[in-house]
Amino acid sequence: MKHPALQRSFLAIALISWGVVLVYFHSSGRIVKYLAPDFRLIALAGGLGLCVLGLFNLLTSRMVAACGHDHGPEDTHDHESLDLHPLAALSIMVLPIWLCTSWTKDGFSISALTRKGLNDTPAEAGALFLSSVLPPLTREIIEAQHPMNSDGYRTFPLMELFFSSADPEMRELVGGMQIVTEGRLVPDPDPEKDQFRLYRLFITCCAADGRPVPIIARFKGEAPAVEPNSWISLSGTITYPDEGEGHIPVLEVDFAKVTEAPMEESFMRGY
Repeated sequence: MKHPALQRSFLAIALISWGVVLVYFHSSGRIVKYLAPDFRLIALAGGLGLCVLGLFNLLTSRMVAACGHDHGPEDTHDHESLDLHPLAALSIMVLPIWLCTSWTKDGFSISALTRKGLNDTPAEAGALFLSSVLPPLTREIIEAQHPMNSDGYRTFPLMELFFSSADPEMRELVGGMQIVTEGRLVPDPDPEKDQFRLYRLFITCCAADGRPVPIIARFKGEAPAVEPNSWISLSGTITYPDEGEGHIPVLEVDFAKVTEAPMEESFMRGY
């Protein structure tokens, strides 16, 4: 198929399609599920750049330009032919991104979370609390940093509970406190364990490097009937038992409350 203008138009449409997807993710807010804040404007700028470049190529697709060298009388190459049919090339470049955009759930499945470390203990994750560079802590300092709510529970970020279990001083000071924290609730991947995992997804730059940071949740009564991965606030007593895998954070839950998801998936919010 030798229709240079049509071939250039298809390639320009592919560029515009990719740019539109990036701009759409930013404008719709879905970008927060995939990129940390520092990278979102870069993605938006890239999407706008692709749209401008694609539009320029589309508007100039019928223009004829020299290829930069002379052709001999038997030299028939035209710099325009593709190994694929242009429609096939367009489909390969455009269909996958549009299908993924339409079908994605903007989140990880339980099996994907398990592969990313949902079952990891703080010891396996290399969680070392920076006690060597922090001033000595006291229970009074911790209580001042984590005031009680109206129900008598102290608000702790889930990430702090996870990493504190690797520090003996923190375990001694925080263990036994009545605390409240929030995250996504999923059944423990081990069906023999009557417990849940409360986690938040920690993203350094993008969803590809995202990993769940979990604690164990054990309900004193019946567990709430919620869909896996629901956002929930749990109140109870935090302990750090050693059950053969090193000290792990376990929340003995008194009561639970379904809550709205924060705007950020990463640990931008302190509770």
